[in-house]
Amino acid sequence: MSIEHVEQVILERKEEYLNQLFTLLRQQSISSQNKGMKECATLLKDMMEDIGIKTQIMPTDGHPVVYGEICRDENDFTLLIYGHYDVQPPDPLEDWISPPFEPTIRDGRIFGRGTGDNKGQLMAQLLGIKTYLDLFEELPINIKFVFEGEEENGSVNLPSFVEQHKELLQADLVFTSDGSSHNSGSPLILLGVRGMLLLEMEAKGADWDNHSGNTGNIVPNPAWKLVDLLHTMRDSQGNVLIDGFYDNILKPSATERELLQNLPFDPIDIGEKIGYRDLNMDGESYYHKLTMEPTFNILGMESGYTGEGAKTIVPSSARLKMDIRLVVDQDPIDIYHKICRHVEKYDPTITVNYLGEMKPSRTSADLEVVKLVTESIKKSYQKEPLIQPSLAGSLPDYVWTKMLKTPSIIFPYANFDQRNHSPNENIKVENFLNGIKCICHVINGLGVASHVKS
Repeated sequence: MSIEHVEQVILERKEEYLNQLFTLLRQQSISSQNKGMKECATLLKDMMEDIGIKTQIMPTDGHPVVYGEICRDENDFTLLIYGHYDVQPPDPLEDWISPPFEPTIRDGRIFGRGTGDNKGQLMAQLLGIKTYLDLFEELPINIKFVFEGEEENGSVNLPSFVEQHKELLQADLVFTSDGSSHNSGSPLILLGVRGMLLLEMEAKGADWDNHSGNTGNIVPNPAWKLVDLLHTMRDSQGNVLIDGFYDNILKPSATERELLQNLPFDPIDIGEKIGYRDLNMDGESYYHKLTMEPTFNILGMESGYTGEGAKTIVPSSARLKMDIRLVVDQDPIDIYHKICRHVEKYDPTITVNYLGEMKPSRTSADLEVVKLVTESIKKSYQKEPLIQPSLAGSLPDYVWTKMLKTPSIIFPYANFDQRNHSPNENIKVENFLNGIKCICHVINGLGVASHVKS
C-alpha cells in the first residue's frame, strides 16, 4: 500500500466522513455565550479516541483544551496539530438560508456554523489521521493535538496553558489548518500572522445629554473630542503619527519579498469577493500591506442619537473601539503604552481602556522543515503551493514560535469565500476532502525524512 491509495480510500468513505463532520457541526459550541462547550469537548474527545488517539480534556481558567497524542518514540519527529472547536454566534439568524447548526449541502458546499472556522478543517485533520492509520496501521511520526475552546474569544487562556505544559507540548513543528485559502484557489502556505491590540477610547462631556440649541457652544461635544484626537493620530495618507509606532518592525527578508512578488493578484476578482470594487493597487503593494504593515482600524464608534429622525442633543459621552493589527516584532503592550502617552499629550480627559492582545509571529521560509512540508503539499495537490510570509489576520501562533520556540506552518483547507463569522458560513466538499488527503501526505513526507529536525 502506498500514499497514492489515500485519495481512493477517502472517496470511498466520502459519505461516512461527511456524516462524522455533520455530527460535530450539529453540536453548538459558542464560546462567547458558553453554549454547548463542555458537550462539544466531550464529543470531540470521543471522536478522537475512536480513531485511536489517547485523549484528555484539560481545564483552563476558561473553556477546556482537548489534548491528544499518538507517540511512538520520543526520538522521532513530533508534529503538533492545533485547531479550535469553538465557533462564533450565528446571528443574524434571519440571514441564514438553512439553519446554522443543521449542516446542509448546496452546490457542492457544506453550509453551517463552524464548517470552515474551524470544525471542518479540524475534522479533516482527524480523518486524515484515521485514513493513514487504517492504510498503514501506524504513523511514521509522533503527533500531538491541541484543540482549544476559546479562539473566537482571543485565546485568552491558551498562553497560560502552553506555559504550564511546555514539556508535554514539545514538538518539532506546529501545523494549523485555519483561515481561508488563496482567492485564486491555489494551495496557500502561511508562515506567520499579524498580532492585534484591542482597545477602547471614551470621551465625556456634560453629566447628561443637553439640548443642542440651549447649550450648543456651551457644553463640550465628546464626539468632536474623539474626532479631533483621531486627527492627531493618523494623517490623510494613513500614516500613524503616534511617536514610536513603527519602531521594531522587522523588514521582510529577500526571500519573503520574492514570495510576495510571486503571489497571484487579480484586483477585479478580489474586489468582487470582498465587496469593494474600487480596489486599485498592484499585487506587491496589496500583499505587503496585508502581511508586513500594521493597521490602525476603528471597528466601531457610538455617540448620541442615531435612530430614525433626529434628536437634537449634545451627547454626554462618545466611545470608539479599535483593533490594531501588528507585525513582527511590534509588541501590543508597548504600542498600547505609546497610544496612552499620545492621548495624555493631546487630550488627557479621554480615557483609553485595554481590551486584549495577540502577539505577531513569523517562521522563516528558509527552514528545511518548511521546504519539506511544501513538497508534501505539492504532491497532495499536484500543484505548486503559494507561500505567504504572514496571514493578514491574527491567530495565537506566537505561543508556538515564541513560547515553545517551535516553527509553525498554517495551511488553510477552507475556500477563500467561506464566509466565516458571517451567515451562510461554508466549506466546499472538495476542500474538506482535499484537507484529509493533504494531512496524510504531510505525515508521510515528515516520516520519510524524519531525521529533519528544525
